[in-house]
Amino acid sequence: MRVETVEHPINERPWYQRLDALGEARGSFERLGNAHAALFIDETPTLLVSFETAESMGTAEDAVPLAFDLAEDAGWSLLSVICEGDTWFRDPRVYGYFDRLVDDGFFEDFDRVVFYGAGMCGYAAAAFSVAAPGATVITICPQATLDPRVTEWDPRFAQHRRLSFTDRYGYAPDMLEAANHAFILYDPDVSLDSVHAALFTRPNVTKLRCRWLNGSVEADLVKMGVLAEMLDAACEGHLTEEIFHQLYRARRDYKPYLRRLMETLEYEDRPYLTALLCQSVAGRLRAPLFRKRFKQAVSKLSESGPLPDWLDIDTLDKAADG
Repeated sequence: MRVETVEHPINERPWYQRLDALGEARGSFERLGNAHAALFIDETPTLLVSFETAESMGTAEDAVPLAFDLAEDAGWSLLSVICEGDTWFRDPRVYGYFDRLVDDGFFEDFDRVVFYGAGMCGYAAAAFSVAAPGATVITICPQATLDPRVTEWDPRFAQHRRLSFTDRYGYAPDMLEAANHAFILYDPDVSLDSVHAALFTRPNVTKLRCRWLNGSVEADLVKMGVLAEMLDAACEGHLTEEIFHQLYRARRDYKPYLRRLMETLEYEDRPYLTALLCQSVAGRLRAPLFRKRFKQAVSKLSESGPLPDWLDIDTLDKAADG
């Protein structure tokens, strides 16, 4: 099989030595070739398994994986597998690492196991979850595979198709068969992500639509505080589709989401809905842009006839004044 090579080994990252020391003190830290490493923090019988990229961790010497702070605050155990470069974790050393965990009964020591990742790391979270039957899996915009015989319609990763997706831990949707439940989050307006999500259709898979996040689903869920709450609910064994939608109501106060929704309505020339949205936002948040666009939408509506009752001058002034 062909393995993605990296220009700089992962142990050249500024934070590598600190994670090594952290693992030695509280669990383990293992280099898996030039492109991967695994940090394990041993705490409680709840284990969060995350897949992350060295790039996302940055270059600070005290950098830690995204899941580290979440696990630390909650007191969970943590297993973070980190990749250097766009490897999709397709490396025999990573396979061997999970094989050893299975042979050692590692996952059997935990009452609850949650796998998490986004994009390339979401693929890995789904693919390697088979090592821990009964786990909960949360993935954001995952790829099902890059095998061109299956996904030749996706040109985004053509340069990585030389990676083997037909050997062990290969086709991510099939690897979810042993999971207790999996949640696939994606933006349905990103068509290629939607097709990948469709390939994950299984009885134990729930697909969660996150519209108007424009492909930045993980970053926006982090900023809204939704991702941390989702992982907390999953690690407590309470995550359901209903709970996600309750958490996702945080978008009502998240201005980047609201701006994208407003811009979509304006692009589709829907002044009535634009006015409705802008009035709601201007009435709840400090949002001069929405007050301005509210007036513009009302002006456009007035050209077509009498305004609706809820758009009288008092309502307009109230919304405009914030």
